Amino acid sequence: MEKINKFLKQFGELDKKKKTYLISAFVIIFILVWAFMSAAIITGNFNRSQVRDGNKQKVDAIGIIITETKNGNKYFEIYGENGSYSNGTSMATLNNVVGNFYKNGEVAMSFQSSKGSYDETAGVITLYDNTYIVLKDDTSLEADKLVWTGSDKDTIAEGNVRIRRGGDLVATAEKCIINAGYDKFKIAGKTETKLFSNK
Repeated sequence: MEKINKFLKQFGELDKKKKTYLISAFVIIFILVWAFMSAAIITGNFNRSQVRDGNKQKVDAIGIIITETKNGNKYFEIYGENGSYSNGTSMATLNNVVGNFYKNGEVAMSFQSSKGSYDETAGVITLYDNTYIVLKDDTSLEADKLVWTGSDKDTIAEGNVRIRRGGDLVATAEKCIINAGYDKFKIAGKTETKLFSNK
């Protein structure tokens, strides 16, 4: 109880901007945790409609989880509230997407987006429409589109990019390039950056 009172007192002493950032971070973390915990229940309720064209098959489903693991290392995990998969194109399309990208066994970048796709052949994940990303250093990005092409390659965010880091940085850009370690980024195109002092 003492720890809770101490936390509430410290929270009350924060300025309005820091409170907003903290509440936003808690809401995003709650949504991501809820989605992954409920995924096991949701995936049991498959609605499949199959369309056959020769050897091609399309499956529509409620609750889709896609993961990639190699040599015991998880690279990504995506959950879609609903979507479809076509074995003719090896393409999955997802709606109301949340997920994580991993580095060295730890979550390095989390995301949520209204729509997403996974090209199984090329190994490319594309998120588009209301895409929100949080990096492991609590930097957050909003963009129209994000393209992930592999754990050893840069991730590209494009279109109306807005970046926030704590209370000390706000930037806008046409494009943001996140390095393969998910710990550095650079912005390109028409950019604007504002730095604030925490003192």
